[in-house]
Amino acid sequence: MIPSALINTVLALDVLLLGAAQGRGPTRPLAGIKTASCEFTLHAVANWKDGEPQAGVAPAKVSFTFEDINTDEGTARVVGPFGPSDIVVRLSRDTLHFIQSFRDGPLYVTTLIPRIARAGRVMAVHTRHEYTDVSLRGYTSRPEQYYGSCALEP
Repeated sequence: MIPSALINTVLALDVLLLGAAQGRGPTRPLAGIKTASCEFTLHAVANWKDGEPQAGVAPAKVSFTFEDINTDEGTARVVGPFGPSDIVVRLSRDTLHFIQSFRDGPLYVTTLIPRIARAGRVMAVHTRHEYTDVSLRGYTSRPEQYYGSCALEP
Protein backbone atom coordinates (compact mmCIF):
# COMPACT_ATOMS: atom_id res chain seq x y z
CA MET A 1 0.00 0.00 0.00
CA ILE A 2 1.29 3.45 -0.88
CA PRO A 3 1.47 5.80 2.13
CA SER A 4 -0.97 8.71 1.89
CA ALA A 5 1.92 11.19 2.14
CA LEU A 6 3.46 9.68 -1.00
CA ILE A 7 0.15 9.81 -2.91
CA ASN A 8 -0.34 13.43 -1.83
CA THR A 9 3.21 14.29 -2.92
CA VAL A 10 2.86 12.59 -6.31
CA LEU A 11 -0.49 14.24 -7.01
CA ALA A 12 0.78 17.64 -5.87
CA LEU A 13 3.92 17.38 -8.01
CA ASP A 14 1.85 16.32 -10.99
CA VAL A 15 -0.43 19.30 -10.60
CA LEU A 16 2.37 21.78 -10.02
CA LEU A 17 4.98 20.58 -12.48
CA LEU A 18 3.30 18.80 -15.35
CA GLY A 19 -0.04 20.56 -15.23
CA ALA A 20 1.42 24.02 -14.84
CA ALA A 21 4.02 23.41 -17.54
CA GLN A 22 1.28 22.49 -20.00
CA GLY A 23 -1.12 25.16 -18.82
CA ARG A 24 -3.73 22.70 -17.56
CA GLY A 25 -4.67 20.54 -14.56
CA PRO A 26 -3.32 17.15 -13.46
CA THR A 27 -1.84 14.96 -16.18
CA ARG A 28 -2.47 11.21 -15.87
CA PRO A 29 -1.61 10.84 -12.15
CA LEU A 30 -2.95 7.26 -12.10
CA ALA A 31 -0.90 6.02 -15.09
CA GLY A 32 1.57 3.90 -13.07
CA ILE A 33 -0.92 2.10 -10.84
CA LYS A 34 -0.73 -1.73 -11.01
CA THR A 35 -3.17 -2.66 -8.21
CA ALA A 36 -6.19 -0.93 -6.68
CA SER A 37 -7.96 -2.43 -3.66
CA CYS A 38 -11.39 -0.83 -3.43
CA GLU A 39 -14.03 -0.59 -0.71
CA PHE A 40 -17.46 0.97 -1.12
CA THR A 41 -19.51 1.96 1.92
CA LEU A 42 -22.50 3.82 0.47
CA HIS A 43 -24.76 3.06 -2.48
CA ALA A 44 -27.79 4.36 -4.33
CA VAL A 45 -30.30 1.99 -5.91
CA ALA A 46 -32.72 3.07 -8.64
CA ASN A 47 -36.15 1.73 -9.47
CA TRP A 48 -39.19 2.92 -11.39
CA LYS A 49 -42.64 3.41 -9.87
CA ASP A 50 -45.49 4.22 -12.22
CA GLY A 51 -42.92 4.99 -14.92
CA GLU A 52 -41.00 7.52 -12.79
CA PRO A 53 -37.43 6.86 -11.67
CA GLN A 54 -36.73 6.83 -7.93
CA ALA A 55 -33.58 6.24 -5.91
CA GLY A 56 -32.72 5.29 -2.37
CA VAL A 57 -29.41 5.61 -0.55
CA ALA A 58 -28.15 3.07 2.00
CA PRO A 59 -24.92 1.83 3.60
CA ALA A 60 -23.04 -0.81 1.64
CA LYS A 61 -20.16 -3.20 2.12
CA VAL A 62 -18.66 -4.08 -1.25
CA SER A 63 -14.99 -4.69 -1.97
CA PHE A 64 -12.87 -5.97 -4.83
CA THR A 65 -9.36 -5.57 -6.22
CA PHE A 66 -8.09 -4.60 -9.65
CA GLU A 67 -4.81 -6.38 -10.44
CA ASP A 68 -2.32 -6.43 -13.32
CA ILE A 69 -3.45 -2.99 -14.44
CA ASN A 70 -1.83 -2.10 -17.76
CA THR A 71 -2.98 1.33 -18.93
CA ASP A 72 -0.87 1.12 -22.11
CA GLU A 73 -2.64 -2.06 -23.27
CA GLY A 74 -6.00 -1.18 -21.68
CA THR A 75 -6.23 -4.37 -19.62
CA ALA A 76 -6.66 -5.44 -16.01
CA ARG A 77 -8.09 -8.22 -13.90
CA VAL A 78 -10.79 -7.71 -11.27
CA VAL A 79 -11.01 -10.10 -8.31
CA GLY A 80 -14.21 -9.98 -6.32
CA PRO A 81 -16.69 -12.19 -4.52
CA PHE A 82 -17.52 -14.15 -7.69
CA GLY A 83 -13.92 -14.82 -8.76
CA PRO A 84 -11.52 -13.17 -11.22
CA SER A 85 -12.43 -11.62 -14.56
CA ASP A 86 -10.45 -9.88 -17.30
CA ILE A 87 -11.65 -6.34 -17.97
CA VAL A 88 -10.98 -3.22 -20.03
CA VAL A 89 -9.11 -0.20 -18.64
CA ARG A 90 -9.22 3.36 -19.97
CA LEU A 91 -6.89 6.04 -18.65
CA SER A 92 -8.00 9.61 -19.13
CA ARG A 93 -6.11 12.73 -18.17
CA ASP A 94 -7.55 12.80 -14.66
CA THR A 95 -9.23 9.43 -14.02
CA LEU A 96 -8.84 5.70 -14.44
CA HIS A 97 -11.88 3.72 -15.66
CA PHE A 98 -12.42 -0.03 -15.32
CA ILE A 99 -15.10 -1.47 -17.62
CA GLN A 100 -16.62 -4.91 -17.20
CA SER A 101 -19.19 -5.91 -19.80
CA PHE A 102 -20.97 -9.22 -19.22
CA ARG A 103 -22.21 -11.41 -22.08
CA ASP A 104 -25.65 -11.69 -20.50
CA GLY A 105 -26.21 -7.92 -20.39
CA PRO A 106 -24.92 -6.08 -17.30
CA LEU A 107 -22.26 -3.39 -17.52
CA TYR A 108 -20.11 -2.42 -14.52
CA VAL A 109 -17.91 0.68 -14.53
CA THR A 110 -15.54 1.77 -11.77
CA THR A 111 -13.81 5.15 -11.87
CA LEU A 112 -10.84 6.12 -9.71
CA ILE A 113 -10.56 9.84 -9.04
CA PRO A 114 -7.09 11.13 -8.03
CA ARG A 115 -8.28 12.99 -4.95
CA ILE A 116 -7.55 11.82 -1.44
CA ALA A 117 -10.65 10.28 0.15
CA ARG A 118 -8.88 9.41 3.39
CA ALA A 119 -5.34 8.48 4.41
CA GLY A 120 -3.72 6.41 1.67
CA ARG A 121 -6.85 6.09 -0.47
CA VAL A 122 -8.31 7.86 -3.52
CA MET A 123 -11.99 8.50 -4.25
CA ALA A 124 -13.86 5.90 -6.33
CA VAL A 125 -17.31 5.38 -7.86
CA HIS A 126 -18.65 1.99 -9.00
CA THR A 127 -21.78 1.76 -11.17
CA ARG A 128 -23.81 -1.32 -12.10
CA HIS A 129 -26.13 -1.06 -15.11
CA GLU A 130 -28.47 -3.97 -14.60
CA TYR A 131 -32.18 -4.76 -14.21
CA THR A 132 -34.02 -7.99 -13.45
CA ASP A 133 -37.71 -8.54 -12.75
CA VAL A 134 -36.98 -10.46 -9.55
CA SER A 135 -34.99 -8.94 -6.67
CA LEU A 136 -32.82 -11.29 -4.59
CA ARG A 137 -31.03 -10.04 -1.47
CA GLY A 138 -27.28 -9.84 -2.07
CA TYR A 139 -27.57 -9.71 -5.87
CA THR A 140 -27.81 -6.70 -8.16
CA SER A 141 -31.27 -6.47 -9.67
CA ARG A 142 -31.63 -2.71 -10.25
CA PRO A 143 -29.21 0.02 -11.39
CA GLU A 144 -26.80 0.81 -8.54
CA GLN A 145 -24.04 3.29 -7.85
CA TYR A 146 -21.50 2.77 -5.06
CA TYR A 147 -19.26 5.37 -3.42
CA GLY A 148 -15.98 4.64 -1.67
CA SER A 149 -12.22 4.64 -2.01
CA CYS A 150 -9.28 2.58 -3.25
CA ALA A 151 -5.78 1.92 -1.93
CA LEU A 152 -3.23 2.07 -4.77
CA GLU A 153 -0.02 0.14 -5.39
CA PRO A 154 2.55 0.84 -8.11
